[in-house]
Amino acid sequence: MAEKGEIIELIALLRLKRDEDVAEKLEEMAVQDIADAMGELEPEERLGVLRALPVERQTDTFSYLTSGLQREVIDNLEQTEARRVLAELVPDDRTAFLENLEPEDLENFLKLLRPEDLKQSLKLLGYPEESMGRLMTPRFVAVRPSWTVARALDHIRHEAHRGETINFVFVTDERGHLLDAVKLKDFILARQDAKVESLMDEEFYSIQAAADREEGVQVIQRYDINTLAVTDKNGVLLGIVTVDDIMDVAEQETTEDFQKLGGTGTLNVSLREATPGFLYRKRIGWLMILVLVNLVSGLSIAMFEGAIEAVIALVFFLPLIIASSGNAGSQSATLMVRALATGDVELKDWLRLWGKEFSVALGLGVTMGLAVSLIGLWRGGPELGMELAMVVGFAMLAVVIMGAMLGMLLPFILQRFNMDPATASTPLITSVADVLGILIYFSIASAILTLPSPVA
Repeated sequence: MAEKGEIIELIALLRLKRDEDVAEKLEEMAVQDIADAMGELEPEERLGVLRALPVERQTDTFSYLTSGLQREVIDNLEQTEARRVLAELVPDDRTAFLENLEPEDLENFLKLLRPEDLKQSLKLLGYPEESMGRLMTPRFVAVRPSWTVARALDHIRHEAHRGETINFVFVTDERGHLLDAVKLKDFILARQDAKVESLMDEEFYSIQAAADREEGVQVIQRYDINTLAVTDKNGVLLGIVTVDDIMDVAEQETTEDFQKLGGTGTLNVSLREATPGFLYRKRIGWLMILVLVNLVSGLSIAMFEGAIEAVIALVFFLPLIIASSGNAGSQSATLMVRALATGDVELKDWLRLWGKEFSVALGLGVTMGLAVSLIGLWRGGPELGMELAMVVGFAMLAVVIMGAMLGMLLPFILQRFNMDPATASTPLITSVADVLGILIYFSIASAILTLPSPVA
């Protein structure tokens, strides 16, 4: 992040119209820091900063702006400036900008592209959302296995400007099928007259263009590589994804999971840029659903009015019991959602994890049940102490196990039906566990204390 002092100094120089000093200050700053600083400026100042940059740095700076700021800036550029910025963006950055546009806006921006860029952008946008195809760049360097190292190096030098990275040089056959990925270092150290095939070990990692981005994150993290080849279903090399793009995806996916676990939809924009109306729309849906679920909690309590009137001490433990069921469910759901997202566990592991989670929940329930039973013994007094202790102890054991099982199984069920496990949000798990906890608590109380039956 840009230092606050740098941002303040840049703003001061802009407002004092000291153009030479602004240019000098911008020259000292990295494009990432300039992009951060632009987020703190007024719209007209952002445009002034971009235009004050050398042409070769303008596009790089633009690529590091948030999607909302990119749209604002490019809308205020002259058409020739906008066309140049879009043309100079690397394909994956251009796709990231275009895919956030509304259909009518997308059409207008596509018209600004050169024919070859238009064809390339339409091809990348043709892949499914959240797929590796949308994330990849088709700029890579490939050689043939029959070439000599000398010829391959000449080709690499000639084509280096086309590749986003040349840490790895890909080896393909005449039809474009990926055969290997060889480190550039191996070419440099090899004999000039050696064949490329002599450098091949056929140990490489690739992923299909239709695969989900999260799979790409897992592959790069698992094998600790900085470039991942993207192929079609027949193994033809289509493009590459670099580790910096994957890091962005990992951050986005983690953010989305947190947002969903918190009971909001995916924002897709910076919280700083989001309008109150947008945040309202994203949050009101889940809150209304939870209102309906909590109404069921109220109805459940109303069913046991007779039991409550008979033993008023039951009300004292009600918040404790239902909160414990929701807390246990939230813990389990958070652990399972994150494990599924990182690939630590898979759908087939559900039964083994169910057994493990049940044993943990049993231990937690017994411990918490014993603790609250002592309070029940005290609260119930000489006449009701033992019975009330049994009620709250058994109820605590039951609701903790129920909440933990609910939180553990729901993410697996959602994934089984190709839904995002993160949809098993903490508020949803808590609300459902509350309803079930109330029913369990008063049912146990009615059975042990022989209280009036619930009212239908």
